[in-house]
Amino acid sequence: MALVALQGVHKSYQLGKTEVTALKGVDLTIQAGEFTVVMGPSGSGKTTLLNIIGCLDRATKGSYQLDGEEIGHRDFNDLAEVRNRKIGFIFQNFNLIPVLNVTENIEFPCVIRGEGGRALKDRVAKVADEVGLSPFLHHKPDELSGGQRQRVAIARALVTQPQLVLADEPTANLDSTTSKQIIDLMLALNSDHGTTFLSSTHDPRVMEHARRVVYIADGVIVDGTAHAAADVARNKAALAHA
Repeated sequence: MALVALQGVHKSYQLGKTEVTALKGVDLTIQAGEFTVVMGPSGSGKTTLLNIIGCLDRATKGSYQLDGEEIGHRDFNDLAEVRNRKIGFIFQNFNLIPVLNVTENIEFPCVIRGEGGRALKDRVAKVADEVGLSPFLHHKPDELSGGQRQRVAIARALVTQPQLVLADEPTANLDSTTSKQIIDLMLALNSDHGTTFLSSTHDPRVMEHARRVVYIADGVIVDGTAHAAADVARNKAALAHA
């Protein structure tokens, strides 16, 4: 049974008097333990797709099953509960809370759902160690490098022990060396712990290491072989001239 199963998913938005269609009948399955990248140009529907899979938005029509459970038509309160129990998020802008230290940022989603005590502290320490943050547990975000902040975001996503981790352009704000470190870290977590990752990206370094690439264009999943090769070449050229 697939961890994620989308069937015939459409998403439209009303912008004034204009209806904008972001997704046009998307079918997608993701098995537990996959490391999958969703690739496509700006406006292709990548973010909309991740928002629906992450229970941050709902499809206009179609079926979305997460771990065999139909959740596509639930209200936003129910989706928030599913999101908190089953999904972790890694954002390109880190989204850390500046007044909290590393430990407090990592444990925050667990505290929100009522967890606490020694078991949580031990889990936070273990996850922090796995992502290389043990020396920085009492540092605030403004005392960390970009790569260290992204490691905090990864640890925060993992500490809830989610079934699925969604990463929205996780290397977009990082230099090439740090990007490789973050990619290697996510791949290691995927390989060592079977953590399921779904990432959207324009970064060819992420695409080259992905175990699976899904290409989306104009709101439709397409055969991405030619598109992916062209985008990788184009992005590599842009990086070389940056």
